[in-house]
Amino acid sequence: MRRRQPPALPPVPFSPAAARAHRAGLGLTPEQVAEGMAAHGVRLLPAHVLGWESGELLPTEEEFIALARALWCPPAQLMGVRPARLRDFRVARELGQEAAAHRIGLALRHYQQAEAADRWDGDEAQTHALAQVLGLRLRELVAVTGRREELDQRLKQCVDGRWQAHVRAIGRIVPVHEEDLAAVLTVLQNEYQVSSHWGAGSWGSPAPAAAAAGTREQPVGERFWELLARRQTDIPV
Repeated sequence: MRRRQPPALPPVPFSPAAARAHRAGLGLTPEQVAEGMAAHGVRLLPAHVLGWESGELLPTEEEFIALARALWCPPAQLMGVRPARLRDFRVARELGQEAAAHRIGLALRHYQQAEAADRWDGDEAQTHALAQVLGLRLRELVAVTGRREELDQRLKQCVDGRWQAHVRAIGRIVPVHEEDLAAVLTVLQNEYQVSSHWGAGSWGSPAPAAAAAGTREQPVGERFWELLARRQTDIPV
């Protein structure tokens, strides 16, 4: 039976200028960079190095990681932009898909599907492991797993009704202790229900009474992150 190939992904973000700057800073020639990459298992011609630096070529994942190692720099510095996808964060940690899936405790096929779709369906434990393995801050985690909109909708439902019905679902999106989520959602509901009681016209526009209680004119999602950061100052948001 023919083995199914993983979905193709676009090239890793790459900055030719950053690659040139790092090589120049180390005083290396393209030949020396190619030799350094060979020491990390990637053999190619110096012309490839020049092709990347000119923007005519783009490195594969394996080549990208080997180049970063040969230039003694974090892979993210060669991207030129902040990682924005699951794949980008994985490469920034110098991990292949199989290694990442193994550390997260997920079947390789399922992890590959998550990267291809930019959508994550793991449970709370797997989501927590994903954040740890890829070095994701909580807000980055929500963004790259495609759950930002779902979180916003659930937070609005918490404010409108009983937050207790949503705490487990939110915990699968934002993997922190349930007691911390409960405390944050309680405050959030109290603040925005006061806002509604006093006649605020729309989300993110609390009435003066609510503002006096500590809220500002901000979307409910932003207030959630602010309260969570205050609840546990050691949680990077």
